[in-house]
Amino acid sequence: MIALPVLVLTFLAASYDMAELTPQERIDRRLGVADAELRWIADTPIGQDEWGDTWYSREGDDASGRRPTSAAEVTALLHSGSRVTEVRAPIPLAVHGPERDENVQGRVLDLTDPLARGLVRFQAGQAPRQPGEVAVSPAALRRLDLHLGAALATADGTRAYTVVGVVEFPDDLGPVVALHPAAVPRTDPEPNSTWLVDVPGSVDAALVSRLNERGVLVAPRHPGGPAGEPSRRWLGLVGPADAADLSTSVLIAGLGLLEVVLLVGPAFAVGVRRRRRDLALVAVAGGDAAQLRRVVLADGVVLGVLGAAAGLLLGVGAAFAGRPLVEQYVFGARFGGYRCWPSALVLLGGVAVLAGVLAALAPAWTASRQDVLAGLAGRRTPPPPRARWLVLGLTLVVGGAALAALGATQTSPAVILTGLILGELGLVCCTPTLIGALARLGRVLPLAPRIALRDASRNRAAAAPAICAVMAAVASSVALGGYLASDGARDARAYQPMLPTGHVLVNPSEPPRDHGPTLAQVSAAARAQLDADAVAPLQAAACEPPATPGGYCYVEPELPPERACPWRPADGLSEAERRQARADPRCVVPGGDHYGGYVQTLVDDGSALPLLIGADPAEIAAATAVLRAGGAVVTDPRYLHDGRVTVRINRVQGGSDGPVATTGELRSYALSAAVGQPSLLLSPAAARHLGLSWSPSGWVIGTPSPPDVHRQERFTAALQAFGTFSLSVEQGAAPPDNSPLLLLLAAAAGLITVGAAGIATALAAAEGRAELSTLAAVGAAPAVRRLLAICQAGIIAGLGSVLGIVAGLGTAAIVLLSVNRQYATAWPVREPYPFLVPWPALGVLVLVPVVAMLGAGLFTRARLPIERRLD
Repeated sequence: MIALPVLVLTFLAASYDMAELTPQERIDRRLGVADAELRWIADTPIGQDEWGDTWYSREGDDASGRRPTSAAEVTALLHSGSRVTEVRAPIPLAVHGPERDENVQGRVLDLTDPLARGLVRFQAGQAPRQPGEVAVSPAALRRLDLHLGAALATADGTRAYTVVGVVEFPDDLGPVVALHPAAVPRTDPEPNSTWLVDVPGSVDAALVSRLNERGVLVAPRHPGGPAGEPSRRWLGLVGPADAADLSTSVLIAGLGLLEVVLLVGPAFAVGVRRRRRDLALVAVAGGDAAQLRRVVLADGVVLGVLGAAAGLLLGVGAAFAGRPLVEQYVFGARFGGYRCWPSALVLLGGVAVLAGVLAALAPAWTASRQDVLAGLAGRRTPPPPRARWLVLGLTLVVGGAALAALGATQTSPAVILTGLILGELGLVCCTPTLIGALARLGRVLPLAPRIALRDASRNRAAAAPAICAVMAAVASSVALGGYLASDGARDARAYQPMLPTGHVLVNPSEPPRDHGPTLAQVSAAARAQLDADAVAPLQAAACEPPATPGGYCYVEPELPPERACPWRPADGLSEAERRQARADPRCVVPGGDHYGGYVQTLVDDGSALPLLIGADPAEIAAATAVLRAGGAVVTDPRYLHDGRVTVRINRVQGGSDGPVATTGELRSYALSAAVGQPSLLLSPAAARHLGLSWSPSGWVIGTPSPPDVHRQERFTAALQAFGTFSLSVEQGAAPPDNSPLLLLLAAAAGLITVGAAGIATALAAAEGRAELSTLAAVGAAPAVRRLLAICQAGIIAGLGSVLGIVAGLGTAAIVLLSVNRQYATAWPVREPYPFLVPWPALGVLVLVPVVAMLGAGLFTRARLPIERRLD
């Protein structure tokens, strides 16, 4: 139990250390065999750090935009005899797959150049030498079902390539296609392009300074400063912003340590009882209570060291052996050198030894107080329960609950976890008393459960930690599951749909080629692939071309001053002002729009209105009539006054300090209960009246139900001849499905429950061998032993699960109620958390004790042991 968590944490620490590249490893991966990497950032001087990761403008303002550069211009900045090659920014690439179109990453570089060739690892074939050839990564080879010499076609059917090589990019092990530069036309400008350079000699500080003067960012292979290591901040280097995260991590680690101590504790308790005669002999020989405690604590140290050593060795070995799989399927990139983060391993070893000492602490205290004569005679004399432990436990439970509630009101995870730890420690103190109370019920039970309860009561030092370990795991699972269920329901209630459920918004991802698809073409594809009911074009309102370059404009409805909320959330309101804002009807804003958020302005003749906005059919008909009569429609009634709406047109000219606003009033209709994005719809006549124009911005599609991903892919594939398009599908306010996560939490808690029950049952069976022999001698049936093991496992798993479920539900209730109480006085008004029971998790946790009991019965021999045979 000590070695297993150390093994897992060592595996994670070593894998993280190998994945975290040093600055020199990052440079080597970026440069390959080149001497430096250049990025032409601006046409004004810049400054940079030694590694070329960050830069700033020396003129104090943003650097001026740079123009496209060529290889000749970059070479002219370097020493004579230098060579350069361009590596363009990755591009998205849609290609035909074996079953459907796939999106992969395209890398544009000339792999025939030795400078670029150093960025990849060739596994087969050769480098692309002409525009119609490509090299693919092993992941792309598998996903696209390709081989050397196979044809690879783009999804729109405009290009086809021949696979001539298989290459691996160490920084991306996913599907990647390497394209020849001539295969992809340049886009001007290309701000993310980099240049790999090979210079005679080395890249010195003078060259870096000269390039910085021209606005070029330099990442040299060997910077002027000393090479650094990955930045790992310890306690002395943690800033205030990271203190909360650090404290939360420490407390979570403390919870894990407590769980390990509770699981290991029963083994130490049983070991001490089996050695009670040896400890009594030490006492007879003159050993005092302190020496007896040190003997038992030494066992904890030895076992902690052995567990730590085994866990560290196996963890490091597993990390090294499993490195290729972790690189491929977890990080998606190759690691740096083989290393294992020694400082973290030392910390893990120390924690493991500490866990062994803490697990032996209670048995050591018990051993120092045992009756020497009873120990020499082999009799068990369990100490009587003390009321002070019960009082201490109840005090910790109450104090922990109050502290968790305080942390919830302050939104402090560290304080909440501290309260939970105190509450759990309190339940640990109360569990022995609870076991003793339950043992009194054994007199009315049959033989096997009566003996099981009696043994649990007599061996509380072993039974109580196992029950508490189960309780802690179950309580954590139930509390987190309850929060997730409540948070999902809260998000669903606060959800603001952008469209009616099932409707689809289609927007071009890039300027269409030549001309975009017509309404008839979009409608045909939508009906064929999405089962669409209706399709309507969207027209965005726009101003006339600005008089100066860089100018723009935006159109929005103007809220009447008497209806505007006088407060803003960012004003730092006092408690009295928040109370006034909550009571002011002007501040009760639909959808929580207290900042005067974005309102989309479209030009529509009534065809897109029923697809964009969900409202009563009678209201939709009335709004359509207003649009066709030359008016406007708003989805928020606050903007309507005297049957009209004020429209503000904000024009911003290039180089001006602020917008120039003009207003106009239009006859309007307001939808009382609209579903969809806040909108202002102008009729074409109203737009012309305001001096506005309009341009196509997309389409809205009405479907009976939200289309799945495959149908969306088929629809976009049908329009690929016109360009690439993005789809926004309104799924509705259904809460997120947290069932897999809840079941995973319950499964983890169930695994701990079964493990704790199995350990406690095995220890009880080993210690109670003499009692079983007595049962056999007096004629007990062989099935009694199996039934006794089933009852012992049921007591550990059942009692721990019941306590854990109650504690978990109570924790979730305290946290949620405390947060809701804080929300009750907050403004803007926030959606409260409902209290929901995570039934999927509870269903699994209720079955876990049954599984533990069945496992105990299955792995227990029915034949009762006979210690001594009489001849």
